[in-house]
Amino acid sequence: MIDAPTEMAPDKQSNAFVRRLPLIVIAIVAVLGAIFLRDYLTFDALSENRETLLAFRDANYLLTALLFIAAYVVIVAFSLPGATIATLTGGFLFATFPGALFNVTGATLGATAIFLAARWGFGEKLGAKLEGSEGIVKKIKDGIDENQWSMLFLIRLVPAVPFFMANLIPSFLEVPTRRFIISTFFGIIPGAVVYTSVGAGLGEVFERGETPNLGIIFEPFIIGPIIGLCVLAALPILIKAVRGKKGL
Repeated sequence: MIDAPTEMAPDKQSNAFVRRLPLIVIAIVAVLGAIFLRDYLTFDALSENRETLLAFRDANYLLTALLFIAAYVVIVAFSLPGATIATLTGGFLFATFPGALFNVTGATLGATAIFLAARWGFGEKLGAKLEGSEGIVKKIKDGIDENQWSMLFLIRLVPAVPFFMANLIPSFLEVPTRRFIISTFFGIIPGAVVYTSVGAGLGEVFERGETPNLGIIFEPFIIGPIIGLCVLAALPILIKAVRGKKGL
């Protein structure tokens, strides 16, 4: 009986390692990708291989679409460089529609993969610690819990929030997987449509020997409607705050 805790310790350590293994693999692949793929997932690489890509698409449209979505999933799931280039490629190969749909699908699947990996490795334990905490940390946790839909849409809509962080934060706050998937899919649509439409016009950009304007999302006619969506997403939080209920 006395030796039981000592015998269980290695098993607990082994289980902890197994649970964190997906995140460890993601981190390793992300580092290797940043080192070895940064010169391949670029606008110049897309420009140089555009004819080959278009020819392959014309001969194998369905296969190209499936391979593209799969590649997008891998890029997002492993936090590889080139997510923006992938979005542009979706527009270049498939036009704004269905290119935007392919982009959103790939990004959502990849985001869900890293969300689940983070939750499995750390999320449940960290969420329990936050729930048992006191003071300002507990108030923030409660505020997010009470306004999950609004907060999830906000972190997707606001361009300043890195996509990687928007995938990790919900995993630490016990957000249901279904809610994460829905808010991710619909929350990234505005930005995805903008960049996909830029990609759809890359043919002319290539012909002129120019580079696309990736800052277009911050143009008034684009950022204005997105800010409007952010306000709508934040409205339930504001209403609760005005009514004196808990809020952020």
